[in-house]
Amino acid sequence: MKLLIKAPAKINLSLDVLHKRSDGFHEVEMIMTTIDLADRVELTFLEEDAIRINSQNRFVPDDQRNLAFQAAKLLKERFQVKAGVHISIEKNIPVAAGLAGGSSDAAATLRGLNKLWKLNLTLDELAELGSEIGSDVSFCVYGGTALAKGRGEKITQLPPPPTCWVVLAKPFIGVSTADVYRRLELSGISHPNLPAMVEAIKEGSFNGVCDNVGNVLEEVTLKLYPEVAQIKDQMQRFGADAVLMSGSGPTVFALVHHDSRMHRLYNGLRGFCDQVFAVRMLGERHTLD
Repeated sequence: MKLLIKAPAKINLSLDVLHKRSDGFHEVEMIMTTIDLADRVELTFLEEDAIRINSQNRFVPDDQRNLAFQAAKLLKERFQVKAGVHISIEKNIPVAAGLAGGSSDAAATLRGLNKLWKLNLTLDELAELGSEIGSDVSFCVYGGTALAKGRGEKITQLPPPPTCWVVLAKPFIGVSTADVYRRLELSGISHPNLPAMVEAIKEGSFNGVCDNVGNVLEEVTLKLYPEVAQIKDQMQRFGADAVLMSGSGPTVFALVHHDSRMHRLYNGLRGFCDQVFAVRMLGERHTLD
């Protein structure tokens, strides 16, 4: 038996860091939404007691470092599953990009193995397990649009944001999330207005969403990597309605309402950036069907 699961990327419409916690993590408040840029995770049932994983992307580990492998291992051990699985990942989401590609692969693996191994877990139970793997995995189990608190594992579902184009550009660099958080100076940072963003989403106001995008990690990454700042400047110059870095970067995205402006942005960015995508927001929550 085989299952093919889509693992969509996410973007942060808002990302705030409140303080450093006693466990070493940071207390965050984020508004995230899934977009129509996705990896494809194929799960093949194995009779033997083994987890095998492969990806054609040389930057993706084919061993226990892979979050999808960790997801399978967690389910296997927690529920004493004797069967195995072969996990094949077709990467379309850029690696180390601030788009939660690895977390989404892990979440897709949790959802898929729940069906393949007949575990009959709910989405809430899978999301709780996902929080043991990584901070973004819980959100990626649900998908859609949500306010995430704590380390990112406390999820409050939101309605889909207003429809628009999302143009993403990633320079050929990777960013260490841990390094960005380590360099973040919490005193004196300008916090985004999360309540206003929540209200804009609930009202379906595209202008309200654009007015309230914000990411406190952006200033750190832009100082470390001038090419990220250059992409943001170019997007603004090409007439994007809103521009923001996703996660800890280095991917920058633009929100664009009109098709003609989307094409202008997409074509203009392709001139000097390796990976450029024009996609739609998904906004809808995953189901277990």
